Amino acid sequence: MNDTILDNEKISGEYRQCERCVMDTSAPDIQFDEQGFCNYCNDFISKAKPILDESQDVKNGKLKILIDEIKKKGKGKPYDCIVGVSGGVDSSWVLVKAVEMGLRPLAVHMDNGWNSELAQNNIERLIKKLGVDLYTYVIDWNEFRDLQESFFKADVVDIELLTDNALVAVNYREARKYGVKYIISGSNTATEGVKMPPSWAAFNKYDKKNILNIWKNFGKGYTLKSFPIYSTVDSIIDTFIRKIQWNRFLDLLDYQKSVALEVLSSQYGYVPYPYKHYESIFTRLYQGIILPEKFNVDKRRNHLSALVLTGDMSRDDALQLLENIPYSDENEREIDSGYFLKKFEWEPEQFENYIHKPPIPHDEYGTEFFAPKFYRIIDGVCRRLNRFR
Repeated sequence: MNDTILDNEKISGEYRQCERCVMDTSAPDIQFDEQGFCNYCNDFISKAKPILDESQDVKNGKLKILIDEIKKKGKGKPYDCIVGVSGGVDSSWVLVKAVEMGLRPLAVHMDNGWNSELAQNNIERLIKKLGVDLYTYVIDWNEFRDLQESFFKADVVDIELLTDNALVAVNYREARKYGVKYIISGSNTATEGVKMPPSWAAFNKYDKKNILNIWKNFGKGYTLKSFPIYSTVDSIIDTFIRKIQWNRFLDLLDYQKSVALEVLSSQYGYVPYPYKHYESIFTRLYQGIILPEKFNVDKRRNHLSALVLTGDMSRDDALQLLENIPYSDENEREIDSGYFLKKFEWEPEQFENYIHKPPIPHDEYGTEFFAPKFYRIIDGVCRRLNRFR
């Protein structure tokens, strides 16, 4: 393949789009080769495809070793692994497969006050049918609202940094509590293998300093008693000292989201969402309104590109979805907007003013380390130490 990079110019006033996936120049750092293929799908093919294309026999061998290790190290304990469940397809499928393979998981859910009724019902039906224990950690709503409002006032892009950080913290907390050495995650290459543009999210999901600095600058002075904040140092201690492994379990399976969804729907009464991560009301609003209107970010491009590149969806179907608003319909969009304003006690003008304020980079408020590169080095080392991650 010729890797000559062409300019990121707009064509005929429109955003230029990759000829293979559905990423486009809304990602500021996108580049195209002479075939019109972008750096995002080229990166996916060079780094992610080898994982997906590994023979199932090899994967089965790794999977057997992993399952045997989990059972061995979990012997005599009430649970041998932790499975974080959000109500989404990926984490639900992990829980199903873990039980099928004879593991004894504790399902862990983090409730930040934004669960949709559909997500709660999906989790309840799954837990009941599988017969596993569920632990739900509830964050005090006043605390979480204060944190979220701080991120709104800071005008940073990754408001979901708060949820992502808390999710990780709760899973590791339960692993430590029960002496469990394995957290089995729904993170996977098949649906998440296309990297996120750096400008679309915070670079470090464990950035405790960034979270606290933003909160101290803009918060109302609540004491953070229930928010389980997690730092990069915590991650290093859990990985290197406590030897807790965070496993990308689905990468060892022949995982096709469409197949998983069909089984979940037919056997567990699972009801799907229109897009990835839409089990949360706030995430729907964030990805469907805030990101595209304030930050010119449509995360559907990233998520759908992964499905296109793995063959789980045609490019034409992905492009057709992108022609529609990132909601099932305008009515749902209005319902979510109204719910958000009521829950946050905001007037519509307040939200409108927020949307039109210019974005501010996360690092304007300070980070745990001087550069994102340091975090990536640490994370890379952790991944190499964990052969199943």
